[in-house]
Amino acid sequence: QVQLVESGGGLVQPGGSLRLSCAASGRILSINIMDWYRQAPGKERELVATITSGGSTNYADAVKGRFTISKDNAKNTWYLQMNSLKPEDTAVYYCHVAMRYSPSYSFDEYWGQGTLATVSE
Repeated sequence: QVQLVESGGGLVQPGGSLRLSCAASGRILSINIMDWYRQAPGKERELVATITSGGSTNYADAVKGRFTISKDNAKNTWYLQMNSLKPEDTAVYYCHVAMRYSPSYSFDEYWGQGTLATVSE
C-alpha cells in the first residue's frame, strides 16, 4: 500500500511562488507516472503536470512556463514549483501516482489528500 502526503500549500499574493511536495510512503514501482491535479471551487479536477519514470514532463497549457514538476527518486518525493501565480491558480492541489510492475500489468493508482493553494491580494 502506498500513501501520499502533500505539503506546501498556503496563501500567496499574485505573482508569488509556492512549492508543493508529495511524499510517498511504501514502494514506488519502477514504471510510474507522477502527476499533480487541481480542483478549483465549482470546477472539475484537472491535470496540471506529469512526470514519467523516464523523466519526461508535460504541462497543462494554463501553467506552461510558470510551473515545474520534478522528483527525487531517492526520497520518493515529487514537487510542483509554482511561479508567477495568478488568482485563477487557486485550487486544492492533489498529487497522484500510477504505477505497475511491467507493461503486462495494469496500473495501480494512489491519491494524496490535497493541499490548498490560495492566490489573493
